[in-house]
Amino acid sequence: MEHLEPDQHTAASIVDCWNTVGVRGDGSCVELARHVHCRNCPVHSRAAMALLDREPPGNYVAASTAHFAQPQAAPERDTQSVVVFRIGAEWLALPTSVVMEIGHLRQIHSLPQRHGHVVGVVNVHGELVVCVSLARVLGLNESPAPDRHAPLRTHARLIVIRREAMRTVCPVDEVYGIHGVQQQQLRDVPATVAKSASTYAKHVLSWREHAVGLLDDQLLFQALKRSLA
Repeated sequence: MEHLEPDQHTAASIVDCWNTVGVRGDGSCVELARHVHCRNCPVHSRAAMALLDREPPGNYVAASTAHFAQPQAAPERDTQSVVVFRIGAEWLALPTSVVMEIGHLRQIHSLPQRHGHVVGVVNVHGELVVCVSLARVLGLNESPAPDRHAPLRTHARLIVIRREAMRTVCPVDEVYGIHGVQQQQLRDVPATVAKSASTYAKHVLSWREHAVGLLDDQLLFQALKRSLA
């Protein structure tokens, strides 16, 4: 499609920080700790509204007609969507299909009797959901539980995961967001990975100089069911 230039006033008023310090840049924006992804930031929303409200250029109709008259490209195959997150020093990923929600770290209510992997319960939209430590399930070094009177860790998040009828909440130390992965990016799990963690990782992918273990959600949920049995 022919590039449609916005008017000079609109272009000058838009600060595309997502391309420099945001998720498409170096990731150094301090607001990422609160919004997780640039699309959740009000700066990004204001920029989108400014583009939508601008006067269309003179060649808008002709360029749009030429664009939509072209045959559509075949969708890229062998690509899957994953959510990348960190626990301790380990970067991991789960299929987006099993991640229902990503929220700020909140109070975890302990239980009088609990299994080794169960941390407690968390209020999710008015419903108490069992909170399980992925670090314990995967055999990773677990970050210390936050003191209820201490400030919450800046990047810590709770992810709500679900497969079939089972839903649980898991605390993690950081969440990058959604990442598209092509089949050729996936590698076999190296033998140097700890046995406990490699049991649940079916592939490894490279992301921002990190080796990310793509977890087998079926095996993981089987382990979670055993933890709750």
